[in-house]
Amino acid sequence: QVHVKESGGGLVQPGGSLRLSCVVSGDIFWIGIMGWYRQAPGKQRGLVATVTSTGTINYVDSVKGRFTISRDNAENTIYLRMNSLKPEDTAVYYCNADLKTSRYSTFNDYWGQGTQVTVSS
Repeated sequence: QVHVKESGGGLVQPGGSLRLSCVVSGDIFWIGIMGWYRQAPGKQRGLVATVTSTGTINYVDSVKGRFTISRDNAENTIYLRMNSLKPEDTAVYYCNADLKTSRYSTFNDYWGQGTQVTVSS
């Protein structure tokens, strides 16, 4: 079994900051791409940022310059530092890990349960 657990969400005022964490644990052989996605009410889940095992990073345009994704391979953990938060950043933030559970398995996507981020005055 694989477990993906996010933490760090909450209520913050516009212009504020939050740091999200995601830990992947369980039957892990190799983790490829890890990332953060978000889903606002009435909208589809969409990409926020991804990071590969070698550190290649990708951001959606709307968060560039405000959000920073980082990764600790030794701890199977990623972080998302969110600065200058806007009301439109309000969403449930989900962690995703594309990983293999054994040498011979294929890569599969695993998702966490999500953590709520609300930006409001």
